[in-house]
Amino acid sequence: MSVEAKKILEQALHLSQHERAVVAEGLLSSLDRPDPTIDELWAKEAEARLDAAERGEMGTVSEQEVFAKYEKR
Repeated sequence: MSVEAKKILEQALHLSQHERAVVAEGLLSSLDRPDPTIDELWAKEAEARLDAAERGEMGTVSEQEVFAKYEKR
């Protein structure tokens, strides 16, 4: 971590809980930028999975089975 980043962190830790949350939210949202290439790849993958399911090439699991699995934990 750079000296400047350490100074910023130290200053941020003196903020109120609400102010730290606002700063954290701003920093995190700055990292979550849409990437059209990745979005396009996911769209193609989703279409391929849907097509495979419609052709019967991919099994499905009911909502009840999914929730039952995780209720047991």
